[in-house]
Amino acid sequence: MTSDAYAFWIAEPGRGEIRPVAIGAPGPDEVLVRTLHTGVSRGTETLVFSGRVPESQWSAMRAPFQEGDFPAPVKYGYLNVGVVEQGPSELLGRTVFSLYTHQTRFVAPVTTVSVVPEGVPAHRAVLAGTVETAVNALWDARPAIGDRIAVVGGGMVGGCAAAILARFPGVRLQLVDVDERRAELATRIGVDFATPQDALGDCDLVIHASATQAGLTRSLELVRAEGTVVELSWYGDKQVSVPLGEHFHSRRLTIRGSQVGGIVPGRHRSYAERLALSLELLKDERFEAFLTGHSDFAELPEVLPRLADGSLPALCHVIDYPEE
Repeated sequence: MTSDAYAFWIAEPGRGEIRPVAIGAPGPDEVLVRTLHTGVSRGTETLVFSGRVPESQWSAMRAPFQEGDFPAPVKYGYLNVGVVEQGPSELLGRTVFSLYTHQTRFVAPVTTVSVVPEGVPAHRAVLAGTVETAVNALWDARPAIGDRIAVVGGGMVGGCAAAILARFPGVRLQLVDVDERRAELATRIGVDFATPQDALGDCDLVIHASATQAGLTRSLELVRAEGTVVELSWYGDKQVSVPLGEHFHSRRLTIRGSQVGGIVPGRHRSYAERLALSLELLKDERFEAFLTGHSDFAELPEVLPRLADGSLPALCHVIDYPEE
């Protein structure tokens, strides 16, 4: 037996539409989920919407429940929170997070949904995937008590990394961004703010998440001799020039890439444990600062172009779904 649902598709680069889909009844190891909220960031997903995924990355950038292929038509998304309507008794009625796309209802394997803990509002749980990326980056970065740290780029990923680092005792921490409006975000998550020209140097560690050449260059300037820059940015099809001349070699600097698809060897944590930790961290009300707007699901074809071109300023824009 099938049930009607609706999904958002990128019909062609820069244009999306909502299409009807038919879904079957869940099997013995599956759940039927009614979506409550999905999240859209201005990072990876807007690059996908604009058709800017390089062909060399088409395989690596596939979302877990993606349908279609880059550049389009493609059903893409990965921040979904819903309620289980059919499935194992222990999950019935529970709020769950998954890496599903923008779709009103869907069937998925039980193993791909994670229960949202008590104390985490459903709308805030859409941040779980982004917080998970930040957690993974900090596992790669290995900050220490008392470190001098700069996070360059106050978007979703950089901001979430800064929010977690703010819990570390004894650190000197700055959130660095060219947009002085990010000072409000820094205040809400409890960290100092600086523009690039005013940022403090001699950093043991710099987390770079601005996705700009200027940001990476400034990160290399802020880090101390033998310090590390952890590169979180994904540039899509954009070429980046990195200043590896001058003092790069004499200062023995390290640039380390970090990507959520892999856990650093020696961490001894599974992907499920990493996600569970990220959901627990979302009990912290400071993460509300990253949710900068709401729109109804029916408005998504009009909202995504505005997110992509910057005319709708946002960190994480929440998409709300009809109750029935």
